[in-house]
Amino acid sequence: MDLVGKAAALFGSLPALMTPEETITYEECDRKARNIASLLLKKGLKPGDIVAVVSPNTPEMALLLFGLLKAGLIAAPLNCRFPRKLTAGTIEALRPKLLITESDKPISLPGIGTQSIRSLIEESGTCPVCDTVETPENPDRSVTIIHTSASTGSPKAAVHSFTNHWYNALGSNDNIPFSPGDCWLLSLPFYHIGGYAVIFRALVSGASMAMGNPGGNISETLKLFPITHLSLVPTQLYRLLDDPESEALLRGMKAILLGGSHAPESLLEKALRLRIPLYLSYGSTEMGSQIATTQGPVNDLRRDSGHVLPFRDVSATQEGELLVRGECLFSGYLLGGVVRPQTDAEGWFHTADIGQVSDDGLVTVFGRKDNMFISGGENIHPEEIEKALTGIRGISEAVVVPVPDEEYGHRPAAFIKPFGNEAPDDGTLDRLMKALVGTLKAPVRYVRVEAWEVLPGSQKTDRDFYRGLFL
Repeated sequence: MDLVGKAAALFGSLPALMTPEETITYEECDRKARNIASLLLKKGLKPGDIVAVVSPNTPEMALLLFGLLKAGLIAAPLNCRFPRKLTAGTIEALRPKLLITESDKPISLPGIGTQSIRSLIEESGTCPVCDTVETPENPDRSVTIIHTSASTGSPKAAVHSFTNHWYNALGSNDNIPFSPGDCWLLSLPFYHIGGYAVIFRALVSGASMAMGNPGGNISETLKLFPITHLSLVPTQLYRLLDDPESEALLRGMKAILLGGSHAPESLLEKALRLRIPLYLSYGSTEMGSQIATTQGPVNDLRRDSGHVLPFRDVSATQEGELLVRGECLFSGYLLGGVVRPQTDAEGWFHTADIGQVSDDGLVTVFGRKDNMFISGGENIHPEEIEKALTGIRGISEAVVVPVPDEEYGHRPAAFIKPFGNEAPDDGTLDRLMKALVGTLKAPVRYVRVEAWEVLPGSQKTDRDFYRGLFL
C-alpha cells in the first residue's frame, strides 16, 4: 500500500508537517516523497534495499522517510549521538545500499555510497516531476530497522513490517484519539521507536506532526505550535513541569504519552496535582512502541501501565516474565544480513520484563529480568526498591544496583536524586525503607547524585555505569 499517497488523497490540503519555517500539506508531502522515491530508484536502489540515515530530526529527514516508505525501501534511522566508532560498526552490520547523513557530518565507509540529506532533497527537486512510483503492495514487506536502546548490552536491529507499524498506529489511535486538527510534537527522535511511530499515526488519521529546530529544547518548541499530543520519557516531563510556561501548555493538551521507563511516584503526584492529561504506557521497540496504555488520563497514583491495546496479546510465565505477540510484533533481529525471528513455538516473544497481566488485560511491570540479582537466596528486583524510594518525599529519582557482600552475595545500594528541602538523611531513609520493603531489600548504602549518566543519545539511565562503581 502507498500509505503516503493514500493519505494525500484523503487529507489533501490538511497540514501533515509543521515546522518553524513552513507548513507542508499531505499533498505536498506526497509530491516531495514521490520525487525522492523516484530519484533513489533511478540511482539503482530496489525495493527491499536498506537505506541507513544518520541525522537528528529535521523536516528533510521526515520527507526522506516518507520517500523511503513510498519507494518500498527499508529505512534504518540511526542514533546520531552514538560515538563515531559505534555508528560505523552499526552501519557495517546493516550492510546498507546507501548511507544518508546530516549535511555537515559526513561519514565515509568503504563500499557504501554516501549522500547528505540536503543534497538529496535538492537533487530530487530539480528532477522532472514524477507522476507515479510503484509502491510494493505486500503488507508484510520490511519497512524499518529500529535499534533497541541498548539498556542491556549492544543495540539490536529490530526489523518491522508495514503490518507492524499499521496495526500499532490503529491500536494507539483507538485508545488515544488522534484526528484532523490534532498535532503531535515529534519530541522523540526518529531513531527511537516512539518517534517513528508518530509517522504512521498521522498518516492513518490525517492529523499533523510538528517539529522544532534541531537542538532546540521542548519548552521553546511547545510555544511554536498548537500541540495537542506529546510523547515523553520521565526525564523530559520532569524538566517541563519545572517550567511554569511549559506546565501551563501541557495542562491544555489532549494527551501526554509517558513511557520509556518507570514513572516515579513523585512525578505522577506532581502531574496529578497540576491536572496534566497523562497517559501511562508500557511498550518496546520489538512491538512497534505501545503495548499497553491507560484508557484515559490517570487520575490517581497507580503502578500499572494500563490495558493491552488492540492487535496485541500479552501473557506472563510462571516466573513472571511478560510475553507478547500479535500484529505489531516485529519480524526479528537483523543478524549477519538475515532477519532472524525471535519467537518461541507458540509465537510469543520473551521480553525479559517481569510483571503480571490481569484477566481483563491490565499490565503491571515490576522490572527487568536482566536487572534482577540474588541476595541471601532471594530474588531482588531493583525497580521495586526504586519505586519505594521515589515514593518518599524529597526523592525524585533513584537507581538501585547490587553491591558485593560476603554474607549475602549481594546487597542493594541506591543512587538517589534529591529535590527540595525535604530530602531525608541516610538514617531516616534506612528506617523508612525497612518499613516499606523489608530489611533484606533496604539499601545498605545511599549515594546522592545531581545528574544521571545516560546511554548515548538516550534519556535512559546507564545502569552498567553505576553497577560498575561497586565492582
